[in-house]
Amino acid sequence: MCHERPRCLRFPWSETLFRFRAFQPFDLARHLDSEATIAEYLSQVLASGDHNELIDAIGHVARAKGMSEIARASGLGRESLYKALSPGAKPRFDTVVRVLKALGVELRISV
Repeated sequence: MCHERPRCLRFPWSETLFRFRAFQPFDLARHLDSEATIAEYLSQVLASGDHNELIDAIGHVARAKGMSEIARASGLGRESLYKALSPGAKPRFDTVVRVLKALGVELRISV
């Protein structure tokens, strides 16, 4: 009998032990796997008009592409990048523009 975590189950017809694993927390960055997906995601968030949500979205995209790489390309330290994109942060506009440029994102204004 197994008493350790995660719980395991022994089926009577088999000596095989099956382990049930705990669910992993949802990580949006894992699903941002193409340029089209990233562009659509950022467009939808930008259309919502919530600047906090936009900063969070930029953080998700940066994690999807690799924070170290984005930090290097933007000229920011990795710790500074994490701090600028953390929940509730109020990064300067030039920081946001540098990160977007490092992500390969182009903002366009149309009237």
